[in-house]
Amino acid sequence: MDIFQNPGFWAILLFIIPLLIRVPIAVALGCAAYFLLWKWDLGVQMFSYTFYGGIYKFPLLAIPLFILAGVIMEKAGIAERIIDLIKECVGNVTGGMAIATVAVATFWGAVSGSGPATVAALGLVLIPGMVKAGYDKAFATSVVSVSSGLAIIIPPSIIFIVYSDLMGTSVGSLFAAGILPGMLVALFLGFAVWLMCRKQGYRGMPRQPGALFIAFKRAIWGLFTPVIILGGIYGGVFTPTEAAAVAVFYGFFVGVFIYRTLNFRVIFQILENTLLSSAVVMLVVACAGQYSLVGNTMGFIPKIASFLLNVTSSELGVLLMINVMLFIAGMLLEAIAIMYVFIPILVPVVAHFGWDPVWFGVMVTVNMAIGQITPPVAVNLFVGANISGCSIEELTKPVLPQLAAAIIALAFISYYPVISTFLPKLMGLY
Repeated sequence: MDIFQNPGFWAILLFIIPLLIRVPIAVALGCAAYFLLWKWDLGVQMFSYTFYGGIYKFPLLAIPLFILAGVIMEKAGIAERIIDLIKECVGNVTGGMAIATVAVATFWGAVSGSGPATVAALGLVLIPGMVKAGYDKAFATSVVSVSSGLAIIIPPSIIFIVYSDLMGTSVGSLFAAGILPGMLVALFLGFAVWLMCRKQGYRGMPRQPGALFIAFKRAIWGLFTPVIILGGIYGGVFTPTEAAAVAVFYGFFVGVFIYRTLNFRVIFQILENTLLSSAVVMLVVACAGQYSLVGNTMGFIPKIASFLLNVTSSELGVLLMINVMLFIAGMLLEAIAIMYVFIPILVPVVAHFGWDPVWFGVMVTVNMAIGQITPPVAVNLFVGANISGCSIEELTKPVLPQLAAAIIALAFISYYPVISTFLPKLMGLY
């Protein structure tokens, strides 16, 4: 067949070239899908209906609601109070502020399901605080940016919601499966930053008498947030989508009536930020869904899956190849786009080897978290650099040891599925 008559060729070409000239990912995916529908007469008139149908799903409603909840928690001052509490807990031990940053990012992952949003929420407080305590600005920025990737592993996670929609897997089981792997990644990151701080002589801030109790008292309402969200889901009180709505109302209640930090002007800013963030995410979801649908309809996605299985018969070899492929994709694409482009390709591979889809989803998501700190896309690094004024080049050196730690954690998660499946099985979720 003439290569110019091959729809797979045009699907790749019309996606890659726009990316190289910095066209937004959603536009590149949507335009490529539209061209294929038109060129091969697959019913281009249905584009608007399938576009709408791709996002008109009850589970996906949780995405804008969790984004709204995260913005409310930030503007209400909950993030600042949690930071103060954990800083008091670690005191002036070696690397105390850096370890506290990893701990805060881990906790905040149970509030916000977005890595860049976590960098924005925590970076404005933690980066100046670490610099004031004597930490290098580039190092402080790198720790905040890297550890914020935990937000898409620790539930609730936007990526888990998208994966659930694609694979038909329970969101609750994915949320439960993400807890131990998220803690494992946090543990490896904490050890890496401790070693770096030990080498540089960085320490935390000395504790003030009685400050720990005061910090705990100020943060108590924020500490209840993940308890309400996750406890309600696993207790069967409400679905993940309903949990997102409950988180919104809880954050609003705390901000208005307890901390009294939310007024009409701040609420308008919250809605504006949520609208912009949600629009970007849902546009990517809709356009990536179109691209995936066209790929399946024209048959070139199953061919790619068949190619992967024919390269090697070794299960471990295929798993390694998938991780390398996702790592490279994470350097070039946004996480949601990767899900919609690659998961349909990998579904036959998962079925062929009989892999647990929950474990596989966690492994893919950890890859996505790593992708948020690997240039040239590296959305977390760009947000962190924008906050601190550092360049990406300045951040590269302190990021590398943390990147290595995250990859080692990924290797454990990939090789030992029980790390991901233990909790959901213990809780009887599947």
